Amino acid sequence: MSAVLTLRTGADNVTDMAVTKTRVPFAEAARTLLRDTLLDAASDLLREHAWAELKMADIARTAGVSRQTLYKEFGSRQAFAQAYIVREAGVFLTAVESAVAQHLDDPRQAVSAAISVFLTAAAEEPLIKAIVAGDDADGLLSLVTNHAGPVLSGASERLAAFLIAHWPDAPAAKLELVAKYMVRLAVSFAASPEGTPAETAAAMADVLGPFLDEVVGPR
Repeated sequence: MSAVLTLRTGADNVTDMAVTKTRVPFAEAARTLLRDTLLDAASDLLREHAWAELKMADIARTAGVSRQTLYKEFGSRQAFAQAYIVREAGVFLTAVESAVAQHLDDPRQAVSAAISVFLTAAAEEPLIKAIVAGDDADGLLSLVTNHAGPVLSGASERLAAFLIAHWPDAPAAKLELVAKYMVRLAVSFAASPEGTPAETAAAMADVLGPFLDEVVGPR
């Protein structure tokens, strides 16, 4: 009898686990797949064609969907560009956070490594190259440089949250300032490069270093 109860209890636990498992609704999963497929198609095409030359129909065809499907999902060419840039910014930020995490005991080196990683990645990103080349036909420059836009504001908030979590003894408000200026300066230098990424990163670490020493303190 006890063996039966044990088996039944185990089965109930499995059932409970199955019931509580989070499932993504099909419609949501399908939409995410569609968006990623379209953005990936654009990324592939941008490695061979300038953004100004690229048609939305080309992106849709490469992704294997209709042009109407693309526009139904994103609404406009500018909205598509914004979604693309925001996604790539997220990838850049993940790399930046990883660089900072490797140098938590040396804030100046953390900033230098993070900026170097960001600028190197930005120099290889086709749409960023288009912005650097002055292609603002679709409002690309404003998407990246608008202080209230999704790139600067979103990146600053995410980086600030990361710094606050990893340097908990430092004043949050001052770490928010560090994050804001890191992001804005990095984007500015990505749009208008001056020297190599390593040189720019070292210079930014020198400028922000004294403030970081005060805020974060010795590690």
